[in-house]
Amino acid sequence: MKKVISIALVLFLGLSLFAGCGPADEAVSPPTPPDTGTPDTGTPDTGTPDTGTPDTDEDVPEIVIGLFQPATGMNGAGGRQESLGTYFAHYRQPYVYIDGVRHNVRIESVDNESDNARGPVAAAELVARGIHFVLGSYGSAVSMASSSVFDEAGLTAMGVSCTNPGVTRDNDFYFRVCFLDPFQGQALAALAANTLNADKAYILSLLGDDYSQGLANFFKEAFQANGGEVFQEDFPAGTSDFSAFMNAAAAFGAGVIFAPTAVSDAVLIIDAAAVTGVGIPLLAGDTWDSPQIIDAIRGNDVNLMVTTFYQEGGAPEWDADFKAWLNTYPDRLMANGGSDVIAGFTAMGYDAYMLALDIFARSGVPYPFDQEAIRRATWETSFQGPVAGLIEFNETGDARRNIAFVKTVDSSGEWKFYTAQTVPN
Repeated sequence: MKKVISIALVLFLGLSLFAGCGPADEAVSPPTPPDTGTPDTGTPDTGTPDTGTPDTDEDVPEIVIGLFQPATGMNGAGGRQESLGTYFAHYRQPYVYIDGVRHNVRIESVDNESDNARGPVAAAELVARGIHFVLGSYGSAVSMASSSVFDEAGLTAMGVSCTNPGVTRDNDFYFRVCFLDPFQGQALAALAANTLNADKAYILSLLGDDYSQGLANFFKEAFQANGGEVFQEDFPAGTSDFSAFMNAAAAFGAGVIFAPTAVSDAVLIIDAAAVTGVGIPLLAGDTWDSPQIIDAIRGNDVNLMVTTFYQEGGAPEWDADFKAWLNTYPDRLMANGGSDVIAGFTAMGYDAYMLALDIFARSGVPYPFDQEAIRRATWETSFQGPVAGLIEFNETGDARRNIAFVKTVDSSGEWKFYTAQTVPN
């Protein structure tokens, strides 16, 4: 039982990418016009192809997928990267066959601005555009704040990387393809205790933020259950200097510093760790899987490990194709933080879109569609994601995932695979 949580879409991209990607809280410029080339034939069509005369654009019914994502605000950088995966998937597969009938796919996006108050308004804007399915949002808090809008509209929604358990709780219409924070917190705690041999952990979390506080608590519970000692401090939004927190971690004798925060705060935390020279390994969750983190840590003596959904190199052909597409226009590259490094939530954005097409195909009901059939097909999912692997949902609509990729980065400024972390029984 779920409640249509954090859904859908954002980006300010045209049809195939975002424009302008400055700091996470900076507005963006109009998007570059989308590509109009032929979809990549390396990606198979979903559904049974029509063997008759190709439909003209006027004849083809349309599926409208709502992209509910932050393009600006605290989580804007992550929202843009997650959306890039969705737009790349749409570029490669802009149609699907349902019961032998071709349906074109159109993406409608809104910017929820990483804001819990703005989120429901943005969600209502999407609903008013006549969407049929929702993807998003990057950021658990705005997903939970906007859930009821999609619920009341009777729309199936699917979170891509929003990891807080509350996103799908008590909501039969909301699903999610990523792992959850209880698992991620346990995986990070096991990494800290068993691999890094830390017996003390300093936790730094954002006051009032559902993602930060939730993941911090899951890590804390798991670390303490393993015999470790924890010292946790919260910082208010807008904090610009984290030096005092780094010194507090050193005074505590921490073996690791765990900071489940947004990228905008992460950059400042890394800077403080470098300036104070604490020399304590930093641990973080999926939000730190970003090119901005690489830029912040390059040249600095800071050791960092993060958990994420996908490790670049896991699907080499897909990696190469995505990078080629990404580098076609400068605006795409800027939306990815000015780098062609692939973040885990970009890969998940791709798989989520492809799964959405598979769901429509399996629903067996062409336009104007049947939301009950779509929802039923979603519950019955057993889909091999082209990038991130098998997707099946449990009784709460959450994907069954039991592995997190851990990667590290140091002064070299390049992500390196560290381990595939599971949770000990």
